[in-house]
Amino acid sequence: MEINKLADLNSFRTAPLLSSIQEKNLLGELQTNIFNADWITIGIMAPSDTNAIEALQSISNKYSSIKFDNINSLHADGSVFLKANQKTGKVFVRSENGLGEGILITCQYDENAEDSSTFGPLPLDFFHD
Repeated sequence: MEINKLADLNSFRTAPLLSSIQEKNLLGELQTNIFNADWITIGIMAPSDTNAIEALQSISNKYSSIKFDNINSLHADGSVFLKANQKTGKVFVRSENGLGEGILITCQYDENAEDSSTFGPLPLDFFHD
């Protein structure tokens, strides 16, 4: 399947391998959505809590306005699902088997005029420089 825009990821259960050109194009589209949102929530499906935390930190490193509390106190065994809310700064992680792997970004809005939109799954290293 050709991946040229964020909507092309909707049918994937696990993040696909992306070329550098695909990553650049998807990042440009995603950044427009992130900057237009009032806040984002992040879901990370990863093989370990360490992988999930590293992926979350890469997002905070890329965007100075996206910060979270108590990241270093998170722990869960085995495959995990991490959920982070930019508005509250809260992060939770739980063990969960059978998930794919990747990052899901949901753009949220204070007004009901715009519906939230979820993008992904993106590779765990998508936001690394």
